[in-house]
Amino acid sequence: MTASDRTPFADLNSLTKSVVWPVMPEVGQALIQTLNNEQADTFVICRIIKKDPTLTANLLRMANSALFGLSGQVDTLERAVKVVGLAKVRARALSLCMAQTSPFPPGLDRLAFWRYSLRCAGYAQWLAELCEVDDQEAWLCGMLLRLGDLSVVQARPDLLQGLDTPGMTSAERWQLQRRLVGFDEGEVTAELAQHWDLPQALVRGLRHCAQPLAAPELSRLAAVLHLAARLADNDSVTCQSAAELPSLLLQTLALDSITLLATQPDAGAVADVSMFL
Repeated sequence: MTASDRTPFADLNSLTKSVVWPVMPEVGQALIQTLNNEQADTFVICRIIKKDPTLTANLLRMANSALFGLSGQVDTLERAVKVVGLAKVRARALSLCMAQTSPFPPGLDRLAFWRYSLRCAGYAQWLAELCEVDDQEAWLCGMLLRLGDLSVVQARPDLLQGLDTPGMTSAERWQLQRRLVGFDEGEVTAELAQHWDLPQALVRGLRHCAQPLAAPELSRLAAVLHLAARLADNDSVTCQSAAELPSLLLQTLALDSITLLATQPDAGAVADVSMFL
């Protein structure tokens, strides 16, 4: 019997029971608790992050990389918050927490995985800014999206080669995941996000990102993530990649390929993966 002939998991619960969820570090847990807390100011966020010296050092390194575009201007967390904003620093800190706790199966190209994830996050932030979706929530979810793929491969190691074939597009990967496993990576990542107690708006966005128009109620975050994941298949927005995006989804967000081609983000800001290795 080949992998493609095997019966998919009957439900998400049976899949998640067969994997060990990554344990969110204490600092990450504390940061998640601040996401819906309007009283969480710079002092609170910086105090949480500073409990982990390695995270603090990596975050400052990130702040001075192309990802923030500040190039050596930042030497304290407080300065980073002042220059780029509290939400951006928190989102990047959370992404580093999530990256450090995510196990990688042997044979998976870690560099390619995080390069794609960072592109997806960058495109998600950019698209969110164009259509009035929270840009930092979009960035964080873009970074998280493919973590569900790690859980799928953990549950079915025999699928690694088939699901992570170089050159496979996001749409092709989602379709294959649903055929072989019964669920796509967005749905599995949503379960992980729920396990980590992320806000329900983020959970819904992840759950429906592969098929946003099939959701009972449209999540604009899911629509943004879908488009970002499709664009992240390439290093930049091209006429061809923009033309291949679902037109109905673009219309739903009041976007069009001409706007995307005219306003695409800085490529350097979505390519630096050194902090995630």
